[in-house]
Amino acid sequence: MTTTEAAPAQIAAGHHLARRRPGRFAALRWEVRKLRAQYRARAVLLVAILAPVAIVVVIHGQSRPPKDTLFGRFAIDNGFALSLLVLGFAAQWVLPLLTAVVAGDVFASEDQHGTWKTVLTRSTSRSRLFWAKTITAAGFATLVLVLLAVSTIASSWLIVGHQPLIGLSGQSIPAGHALQLVATSWAAMLPPVLGFTCLAILLSVWSRNPAVGIAAPVVLGMIMQLVGALGGVEAIRPFLVTTSFETWHGLLTEPRFSGPLVEGLLVSGAWCAITLAVAFVLLRRRDITGG
Repeated sequence: MTTTEAAPAQIAAGHHLARRRPGRFAALRWEVRKLRAQYRARAVLLVAILAPVAIVVVIHGQSRPPKDTLFGRFAIDNGFALSLLVLGFAAQWVLPLLTAVVAGDVFASEDQHGTWKTVLTRSTSRSRLFWAKTITAAGFATLVLVLLAVSTIASSWLIVGHQPLIGLSGQSIPAGHALQLVATSWAAMLPPVLGFTCLAILLSVWSRNPAVGIAAPVVLGMIMQLVGALGGVEAIRPFLVTTSFETWHGLLTEPRFSGPLVEGLLVSGAWCAITLAVAFVLLRRRDITGG
């Protein structure tokens, strides 16, 4: 074969390789595909949809309301109050766990299965893989929150009713406005949820153990809740990511105050930035020659 005959073949081979080279979002598509195939992730989404319905039915069927909680005294007869009651419980115990199920495992699973060398030799960099996994975990956490909120609000509306809501200042809130405030209160959970997601990512990278990556954020969240409830810690309480779970209370007062919402957004953003920066440095410095 002459040089002129070989040149077209080489050019065609080069074009073929260029077409096969993974694109900028190939790592993200691959992570999303892996997540969709996980039974554990599917189970979490199913729980986020069905569990609120069961909780609403159980609470609505009680003879006496749980008066020791915010909006508990109205939960049996008011769907909006019941939605906020579930929100208060979920913010303390449920949301950190549901978000950590994926975020705490997304990096550690590669260590568990010894697949780091495989995924990092597919023409992708550590930086691109890090952000693909982070975006996937954050997207899953957001989806869980949305499903939990929609299921809770819809089931409370249909099963209990949509009467005017009594706010924290004793004011009567019309049903249409109450629905907006309840939806906004659930949306206010997104910043701290993402804060816990990033914390779980850091623990996943650092520990290289899925069990630690999933359980440790929940334990740390419980510790933060206990510390925040102690007296004499007012100086550090605003900087705990768990404090951001309480910022929605200002929406249900008269007059309303949004200062805690802004502070919660800033604190959650700081937690995200710091934990992701540390996790990124740890991953960049990791030796993966062993698997």
